[in-house]
Amino acid sequence: MSDSGFVAYEAQCAAFAALRAEILPGNKATLFQALSDAGIRTVVVGFDGCGDSGQIESVVARDADGVEVEIPLGDLTVRSVEFETCMTTERTTTVSDLVERMAYEFLHRTHGGWEDNEGAYGEFIFDVAEQSITLDYNERYIETHCHQHEF
Repeated sequence: MSDSGFVAYEAQCAAFAALRAEILPGNKATLFQALSDAGIRTVVVGFDGCGDSGQIESVVARDADGVEVEIPLGDLTVRSVEFETCMTTERTTTVSDLVERMAYEFLHRTHGGWEDNEGAYGEFIFDVAEQSITLDYNERYIETHCHQHEF
């Protein structure tokens, strides 16, 4: 890739990131409204990665009493950004899919490569009343102590 090609690619990445940040508040509001309407207080999304792969392990929704409840099956209309065109479009998705997409997106934004090597694990907490999403992230690593002795 030439220097001008790299500069153009970096500009496209920046524009893409800016548009994603711009649409996030609206998509979060749509998600939290659907969760609230279903009587859900929290959603906990567990993830685990290692060996160059990673996945969401669990998605658990709870009501205000802490009782596990089903995530609603209805469709939501949200905005998305196409990388190639940097255009926003509306699309239909499920509540579960939006929760998982947001979790993967936030992992990529904050800890790209979370699935590599020994990987990382943790959970997202979607707090409906606070309309907040918290990431508890734990990174694994191998530590090596080398010693050399000559006698």
